Amino acid sequence: MNLRQLRYFVVLAEELNFTRAADRLNISQPPLSQQIAQLEAELGVKLFERSSRRVELTEPGRVFLIDTRTTLDRIKRATIRVRALEQGLAGRIEVGLSSSHFLGPLPRLIFKYSRTHPSVQVTLNEMRPVDQVEALLERRIDVSISRAAIDDRLLCSLPLWHDPAVVALPLGHRLASRQELRIAELSKERFVLLRRDGSPFAKRIFERCAEAGFIPDIAQTVEEVPAQLYLVAAGLGIAIVPQSTRARIPAIVSCKLTDTIVEADVYGVMRRDNEKKALGAFLKEAQQLVGDE
Repeated sequence: MNLRQLRYFVVLAEELNFTRAADRLNISQPPLSQQIAQLEAELGVKLFERSSRRVELTEPGRVFLIDTRTTLDRIKRATIRVRALEQGLAGRIEVGLSSSHFLGPLPRLIFKYSRTHPSVQVTLNEMRPVDQVEALLERRIDVSISRAAIDDRLLCSLPLWHDPAVVALPLGHRLASRQELRIAELSKERFVLLRRDGSPFAKRIFERCAEAGFIPDIAQTVEEVPAQLYLVAAGLGIAIVPQSTRARIPAIVSCKLTDTIVEADVYGVMRRDNEKKALGAFLKEAQQLVGDE
């Protein structure tokens, strides 16, 4: 039994005429008759009653027609699904990210991507940057949305969007009227910092301050950028944060850093052996959609 025989059977059952069925299948009548005979022989069941005037389904034939249509429909749907997977139009993507990305362009990206790829399920998993790397290695997530590029034997990175770091200051701060600042001018300030054990970005800030000749005076350390910003807004200190994050928090002004670079650009980090077509499509769409903003 094969799919061709099942399709021939369904068409003949619908037409109940060998000539019309053969025409519909774009074959001659003898091959159709031969395939139906082979199917009946394999099943050991007579599917049609034939006479010189008419062709009719037997009772087993009517039951077999119901099941065959269901089978062919499932095969059709399965074919559509696997083709969609191969084209990156269907599937599931597990994304690891920290909460700071919800303050930037990511929500707009997810919304637009869900409209253009409705059959791809994108699941967001909030976790610390260091935990995202572990999750990638253990295949619990497909991609890490990260401010640290990683390129080694197992992992690789794709740049997604530019996001320079700025100084976040509370309203009324003595430096709040400045448009630009040198990092050395922050040496007397109290800082609200991310925990360095969980954030490569926080480590880079600490290193840049050390290069400028001072160790940050830490008022508070927190896990996530939103907590930093709300503490800055409350007047507990200042913070160096990605530019995309501070626009959503009131009672804060930001200043550009002019003499140092604190990398805050965003990358998609993934396993080199991840072959999900939907993942590649998602990352390309991320670059394009954010680039269009």
